[in-house]
Amino acid sequence: MAAAALLRGTAPGRGGPAWRWRLRAAPGRRLDHTSGLHGGDAAGGPAWACFPLGERALLRVRGPDSAPFLLGLLTNELPLPGPADGAGPPPARAGYAHFLNVQGRTLYDVILYGAPRYIVYPRVFAWLLAQQFLAPCVLVMALSTHCVCPAVCWLLERTDQAPAFLLECDRAALGALQRHLALHRVRRKVTVEPRPELRVWAVLPGSPEEACGAAPLQEPAGSVAILARDPRTSRMGWRLLAEGQGPALVPGGRLGELQDYHRHRYQQGVPEGVHDLPPGVALPLESNLAFMNGVSFTKGCYVGQELTARTHHMGVIRKRLFPVQFSGPLPASGIAPGTSVLTESGQAAGKYRAGQGDVGLALLQLEKIRGPLHIRTAESGRVALTASVPDWWPTAPK
Repeated sequence: MAAAALLRGTAPGRGGPAWRWRLRAAPGRRLDHTSGLHGGDAAGGPAWACFPLGERALLRVRGPDSAPFLLGLLTNELPLPGPADGAGPPPARAGYAHFLNVQGRTLYDVILYGAPRYIVYPRVFAWLLAQQFLAPCVLVMALSTHCVCPAVCWLLERTDQAPAFLLECDRAALGALQRHLALHRVRRKVTVEPRPELRVWAVLPGSPEEACGAAPLQEPAGSVAILARDPRTSRMGWRLLAEGQGPALVPGGRLGELQDYHRHRYQQGVPEGVHDLPPGVALPLESNLAFMNGVSFTKGCYVGQELTARTHHMGVIRKRLFPVQFSGPLPASGIAPGTSVLTESGQAAGKYRAGQGDVGLALLQLEKIRGPLHIRTAESGRVALTASVPDWWPTAPK
């Protein structure tokens, strides 16, 4: 499988226009360095683009059986909170995984967050005060210092020992995912509930060097937010879950254009949601699940494991999702998903999956991406496209 070395020098996203975000000033008050998300000085530090992902939604899975329940359905291990440093709660961690059907095809792609028990919302304080669980002085102290009182943390940890996880999924698949979880719940002590009050933000820096270097943002300490590195690749920056405005929580944060986020994502070859990964159609390893840290081949059994494990151990993957870029005029209606991608001689090389403008993803045969490729449309006739290999892929893919 020499495809990763084939187009190494033509990988997109390195200093390209996707890194020059169109930013807008965002109203709101930033958290100070004792209670917010640290990313450098707001005046002289790096600029961060915060993209509101309205098409993403969150489910919370909690209960004594939540961990074994999810392990039996997901392709990957569960993200657990990192070790605490003694000065605050353990940092949040995220993981990437797919839910599969019994035939081993992808149903839903999710980013999982180990929901920390230490995140305390003001209305939780108010409820505890009303129930006479807290003294008024504790409430005033905790709110005025913008930190989580150790006594409150201890109380919440003692009153809710059940583990909890947040699942970020495509909003269009939210209802279907809930039904899927309910179908497999059986008698397990698990509660599945949506979290509409939390918004999902993608946080990306102004240059690829910052995205791939040392962590410029720190995990939140007692704020009403969860911040974690995007588990798929360092090229995708950070994920922020918050009730408020993302740019208001990040020093130097500005509101970015959503189309820039998707363009960057397609240039990096990262599929996301039901358009890029059609339920019941996409195969996880062809969708580069292993490259995006989304599968464990040492964990216990899960639904759809047989085909995935057999394909991995045989080492035969003939097709993959590649980032593609079109050259030439495109139809006004765009390129339809499933459009055939052809070689110079007219042989089938794969199918176009999804995209935005002149960039997108296509499922292509590895042996046919070397030569010129094109698609045919009724409006524009023949449109050339180029497939490339992202530079964050391993050099010897399995």
